[in-house]
Amino acid sequence: MVMDIYSRKIVGWQVHDAESSAHAADLIEDIARRENIDKKQLVIHSDNGSPMKGATLRAKLVDLDIATSFSRPRVSNDNPYSESLFKTVKYHHTFPENPFKTLSEARNWVEAFVCWFNNEHQHSALKFVTPNQRHNGLDSAVLEKRKRVIEQAKRDNPERWNGRQTRNLTPIGHVYLRGCCRFENPLEIQ
Repeated sequence: MVMDIYSRKIVGWQVHDAESSAHAADLIEDIARRENIDKKQLVIHSDNGSPMKGATLRAKLVDLDIATSFSRPRVSNDNPYSESLFKTVKYHHTFPENPFKTLSEARNWVEAFVCWFNNEHQHSALKFVTPNQRHNGLDSAVLEKRKRVIEQAKRDNPERWNGRQTRNLTPIGHVYLRGCCRFENPLEIQ
């Protein structure tokens, strides 16, 4: 799965029976084309696995002029964004208790999960807008509308708030990776 850290949208995914640099390169090329990624626009942060450091993927990243960033060596939880995503995957109510019987079954499940995650999942770190709303720049309008509704409800029923403030609905700004720089629109590869 590849996640845009800024919006948390899963912008691409593939399921294979084995990891390989060639599969990763194919996925990145597909995403760069679909997302209209310009040269020098993107930083891909990944773990230190061999597919992510393989020659085929590295050549594709050079060809697409995509910069790379890697997790710290021997640190499995270096990226809170991907850790959070995969916890959501594992604890999703439709995640099967038993292994998938076929590759097709696994792909169908992932496709349905990604559709739900991007379009329905109201992400807590994004002030409860969906990744697609954030990715498409709709989060500010959604949050502003929510703010107006809540403020009106507070005026109509002040006793419900008992002097408490309403939820902060200011859109999230820049996104950072620990020990790295600020990102405006990177993709996360995992």
